[in-house]
Amino acid sequence: MKPFLPQARPLWLRSARSELLLFGVFALLLLGLGLGLRDPWPSDEPRFALVAQWMVEHGQWLFPHRGHELYPDKPPVFMWLQALSYYLTHNWRIAFLLPSLLAALGALALVYDLARRLWNHRSALLAAATLLVTIHFTYQMRNAQIDPVLLGWMTLANYGLLRHLLLGPSWRWFAVGCFFAGVGVATKGVGVLALLMLIPYLVARRGHWRQLALPTGGWRWAGSLALFFVPILGWLLPMLLVAHADGDPQHAEYVQNILFGQTVHRYATPTGHLHSPFYFLGIIVVDWLPLSLLLPWAIPAWWRRLRRRDARFLLPLGWIVLLLLFFSFSPGKRDVYILPALPMTALALAPLLPGLLRRRGVRIAVCTLTTLLAGGLTIAAAWAIHRHPAWAVKIEQSLDPQIWRILLVIGVAGLVIAALTRVRRAPLGWLLFVGVLWSVYGLWGYPMLNGDRSARDVMVRARAIAGPDATLGLLAWKEQNLLMAQGPVVEFGFLKPWPQQYADAVTWLRQDPAQRWIFSLDEAMGACVDRRRAVYVGHANRREWWLFQAAAVVPDCVPGASAQENADDATD
Repeated sequence: MKPFLPQARPLWLRSARSELLLFGVFALLLLGLGLGLRDPWPSDEPRFALVAQWMVEHGQWLFPHRGHELYPDKPPVFMWLQALSYYLTHNWRIAFLLPSLLAALGALALVYDLARRLWNHRSALLAAATLLVTIHFTYQMRNAQIDPVLLGWMTLANYGLLRHLLLGPSWRWFAVGCFFAGVGVATKGVGVLALLMLIPYLVARRGHWRQLALPTGGWRWAGSLALFFVPILGWLLPMLLVAHADGDPQHAEYVQNILFGQTVHRYATPTGHLHSPFYFLGIIVVDWLPLSLLLPWAIPAWWRRLRRRDARFLLPLGWIVLLLLFFSFSPGKRDVYILPALPMTALALAPLLPGLLRRRGVRIAVCTLTTLLAGGLTIAAAWAIHRHPAWAVKIEQSLDPQIWRILLVIGVAGLVIAALTRVRRAPLGWLLFVGVLWSVYGLWGYPMLNGDRSARDVMVRARAIAGPDATLGLLAWKEQNLLMAQGPVVEFGFLKPWPQQYADAVTWLRQDPAQRWIFSLDEAMGACVDRRRAVYVGHANRREWWLFQAAAVVPDCVPGASAQENADDATD
């Protein structure tokens, strides 16, 4: 980082360095509290952790496995990072979340440093703080999914490109940006979108915009852009060579799926998460709170600066628009698709924030948000505790009833904070409120909810029922069941239809009926298992689980596929 200049004005402390240190500690606590207190939770976390665990235990690095089946849905980079984190920490509860935490802290540092170089310390610190306390950012970056790490790579790519295009020429940083755009592709395909930053740059250069670097040298452009392919080929070539050399049809199918089924086909003809072209506007309005509250004031200010041809705004804002358009054209949409746009939005807000946060209208909006959210949590929690309405009972079927006490504590704390900070210090009030929210959730909510959400409790109970020496066969299992399984365990495929799994499981069961049990989802047993002779294990992840031995199997019975079709429509 560039050294702080003597004229860098702090926000409230005597030293800009002290402010940055305090912000770093707050960010680490906000994003990291609860680390090590829970296991992976559905829907995606157990899947990736299971793949990473298989890599560590079996050395299968190029072809990820979910159990003994190949997992072709995502490239392996994120799972490599989880496995590497395990080698560093020797603790899966820390390792599976560590890549997301580091990506979040890295994104905050990059936004701060770039905004400081483009404007000043005050604007930069406010931009990083706004990003940190935006609900979508904090929530997603506390999860162990691919998208937080993708955000980290794309923010690093954008940083490198903007260091060259706005603050350059800096061919070294341009090369870094191109390289990490390629790392983003090897992580989740769409990392190439970072290079869309070159489109608004070309527009600005052609229109002679201000605050724009004008690097020359065609070979340097081409050479740096070529680095984009280095990380992609570093993953792709070994995989293709091994798949071609061993002639394994499963490896050939994996290559076909990962290169085409999970990229082109998934974008053009998705089968799930279908939404209207305006879906992301709702995500921005709701999930990007409180940042989205600033947009009614920010958009006219951005427009004025664009009319003055300030490239510092055109490049990040133009890239955000292109990203939104790209994902809006596809019928399949998820909120996390536009997550990488958040850091660039905070960057574009940076020079406006000192003035915006002094506006009474902005402070009223932020104070209202804090009060409404805290008040809503308080009322809902108190009503659920004392009246037990139907909606609360339904929620309790998948969450521990103690969740209402957590929400009540958070809500009451939020109301107290809003009353103390009021409109005058509304931004500070939101900062304190989210600090309480994520701290309580991480330190109290994680341990309380973990047993059910991770399936740990039900797998411990299954082992206690079967005994320490018995082998459990998993039928119609979810990734968290295999991940949390205790003692000897086998499985009969994940994607294989339930009737085939059942047939294989019964054949296996009868080979050693005294020492083998089947751990099964209720629906997968159908009428082919006598539940009077089976043992109910418990409820986890909105599902009912049973154990049975050979004596409970109904002869000459095969479960139908209708139950699986209905269950497949549900999500974790």
